[in-house]
Amino acid sequence: MDHPEEFIRKRLEERKTQGTYRALKPEGRLIDFCSNDYLGFARSKVLKELIEKELGDKPAALNGSTGSRLLSGNTTYAEELEQQIAAFHKAEAGLIYNSGYDANVGLFSSLPQKGDTIIMDELAHASIIDGARLSFANRYNFRHNDLKSLEEKLQHAQGNCYVVIESVYSMNGDTPPMMEIAELTGKYQARLIVDEAHATGLYYNGLANRFGLENKVFARIVTFGKALGCHGAIILCSNLLREYLINFSRSFIYTTAAPFHQLASVKCAYDLLASSHNEIQKLKDNITLFKKNIGSKHNLLPSDSAIQCIVIGGNERTRQLAKQLQGAGFDIRPILSPTVPTGSERLRICLHSYNTTEEIAALAETLNKLSHG
Repeated sequence: MDHPEEFIRKRLEERKTQGTYRALKPEGRLIDFCSNDYLGFARSKVLKELIEKELGDKPAALNGSTGSRLLSGNTTYAEELEQQIAAFHKAEAGLIYNSGYDANVGLFSSLPQKGDTIIMDELAHASIIDGARLSFANRYNFRHNDLKSLEEKLQHAQGNCYVVIESVYSMNGDTPPMMEIAELTGKYQARLIVDEAHATGLYYNGLANRFGLENKVFARIVTFGKALGCHGAIILCSNLLREYLINFSRSFIYTTAAPFHQLASVKCAYDLLASSHNEIQKLKDNITLFKKNIGSKHNLLPSDSAIQCIVIGGNERTRQLAKQLQGAGFDIRPILSPTVPTGSERLRICLHSYNTTEEIAALAETLNKLSHG
C-alpha cells in the first residue's frame, strides 16, 4: 500500500498525464471574458461607495461575526437583510449561507430522507451532487432539459420527491423549460428546487420570477458572488423550511456566520441592482452582438445567457486554443474533462455589461480566424 505522500504524488502525475491537471493563476491584465461578474458589480466604484457609506453609518458593527448564528453571530441586520432579499425575489422567507456551495450542501444533505427521492438534471452543479450524496435518499439523473426523461424518473419516485434544476447551467449557459418542468412536478406532487446562481442579474430577480413560478417552486438558491459581485448565498423558501434548515442544515449550524462587511456588501448590491436596468440591457446587447459576430463554423451551444460556450473536443486542443486567445489579450479559460464529459471540452466565454463593442468584435474576429486556421 502506498504511503499518503506517494498516493498524492501518483494522483497528481495521473492528472498531468491525462491533461487534466489544475493550477491556480493570479489575476492578469487580459480583457475579461472569463469571470462571473456579469454586471460589473465586483469592479463598480458606485457599489464600493455604497458599501463604504453603509459601513460608515454603522460604526459599532464588528469586524467579525464572532460565532455561528445560533450562538453569538446572529444580528438584526442579518435577519432584516434576509427579509429584504426574500421580498425582492417575491419569496416568503430566506436564509443566508456563507456560499452557494454551503447552501446546496446544507439543503440537500438535510432535507431528503431515507426512502425519499432526488431527481436532478444530469448537468447539475457539483455542490448539488455533493449535497445529494450526503443524504440517504434515492438519487436519479434525467437527461439534460429532457421532459420525457424527467417524467420517466418521476414515475418511479418513492417517498417525498425533490426535482432539482438550474435556471442557467454554468457550463452550457442554456436554460431549462421551466414552465413545463413546474407543471410536471406538480402533476407528480414532487417539490421543485431551482438554483438561480447564473440567472440573477441578467434576468433581474431570476427566471422563477420572470415566469411567475414563485408559488410552484419549493426552494430557490440565489448566490451573491456572480452578477451581484459579492459573496455568499441565500435559500429562498417558506418560513417553515427556513425554520427546518436552522435546525437541521449542518453547513448553516456549524460555521461562523458572515461578518457585517459581507452582509453590508450584499445589501448594497441589491440596492444597486434595483437601479441597474441600463447595465442589464447593455449585457443583453453584448450577448446579441457576440452571437451575431461569431462565425457559423463554431460549435456554439444554444444560449441566450451571459455564458457562451464553444465545444472544441479534447483537452489538449481546447487548452491550446485558450492559450492562443490569451496570447491575443483575451482572458478565456478552457473547460476540460472531467468538469465536462470527455469529448465536449469547451471554451467558456462570459460576457459582461462592461465589455465594449470593440472588444467583442475583436474577440469574434480572433475566434473566426482560429477556426479557419
